[in-house]
Amino acid sequence: QVQLVESGGGLVQAGDSLRLSCAASGRTFSNYAMGWFRQAPGKEREFVAAITRGALVTVYADSVKGRFTVSRDNAKNTAALQMNSLKPEDTAVYYCAADYSGPSPPERRAYMYDYWGQGTQVTVSS
Repeated sequence: QVQLVESGGGLVQAGDSLRLSCAASGRTFSNYAMGWFRQAPGKEREFVAAITRGALVTVYADSVKGRFTVSRDNAKNTAALQMNSLKPEDTAVYYCAADYSGPSPPERRAYMYDYWGQGTQVTVSS
């Protein structure tokens, strides 16, 4: 079992930055690829970014490429999503997720992830 807790969400203006964190506990963190997903009201959950177990490979949704950066610190059992140049369309609940022995490149499909956090709200005003 892996427990994931997101933090760092909030209300910001367009063009601002936010850094989301995901703290993991339970099983060995470095055994899991980590992904970030988001869900806006009335929409399906969508892939945002992911990083392999050793942090060597990252992948991004086209909508966030060049603005968001995913990272992890296996020594601290944490993952992060740095979000720059935020847009109103980035407004959503953001979730981190863990994929046991995830492949390289990491999964974009939500159903492949084994554990999920409770989510943190990000609201970007125009």
